[in-house]
Amino acid sequence: MGSRISKLLKRYLNTLSLGQWGQLGDNVQDLSIFELREERSHARALKMQLNKFLFEADARLVLPAVGSNAMQVPHHTDWSNRPEIWRGPITPQGGASVANKTQIGSGAVLFHDCRVSELSYKQVRNTSSEDLAPFGLSLEIFRFDGNFLSLALDMPDTVRAGLSKDFIFRIDCSVDVEKPVKITARLNVKHGPNVEQILRELPLDDAGMSAEFDLAYTNLNEKRVEKVWIDFIFGDPEMNRIVLRDLTFSRRPRANL
Repeated sequence: MGSRISKLLKRYLNTLSLGQWGQLGDNVQDLSIFELREERSHARALKMQLNKFLFEADARLVLPAVGSNAMQVPHHTDWSNRPEIWRGPITPQGGASVANKTQIGSGAVLFHDCRVSELSYKQVRNTSSEDLAPFGLSLEIFRFDGNFLSLALDMPDTVRAGLSKDFIFRIDCSVDVEKPVKITARLNVKHGPNVEQILRELPLDDAGMSAEFDLAYTNLNEKRVEKVWIDFIFGDPEMNRIVLRDLTFSRRPRANL
């Protein structure tokens, strides 16, 4: 009840204030020089506070909403997913000198073989009006004395429902880098004791990248699918900052020819 009264009072005061300033604007020619200076001083003080509010409000409203799962997917897509890192806040949100097999949120693991780790990660808030994902993942690499750096991302178990060799997997991602880096995506499908793997190099000609994986060219045992995951492998990552601003998975049935 108190909250409702407070809202009604605030609305009344805002309406009253708007009416007063509207009336002053209509009658500005009738004000004396003294009154005009006084009201101008009040207006400038009010304008400063309004501009401050509008700046913060506009910046916040431009940001993708936390938890948003809006994404662009190909026609006939029957399953899609944006991993947790890009969808909502994770704990911890970052780490420095990260060890091999470091868990990032749920379902993501960072692998490397550095003797001395000079790697760090941080979940960052996306701020561009073009971003669909609320969050991004920043990887900072200084000296790199290892042979490999990869990020493994598990797909939810729901992806296994009805999965067969008649499907095409697709990944779409937005990436910012300080300097060019080779990024290879590897789809892994575990079926029984075997793992089918398909490699695709991601083009770095623009910020938006995609790759497709056609299961028709695998020896997948459709009745024994246990797990599906993606590895992102970064080549020669030394002295670089790589920001994965968005990442989505999708699958669709192959067209019948």
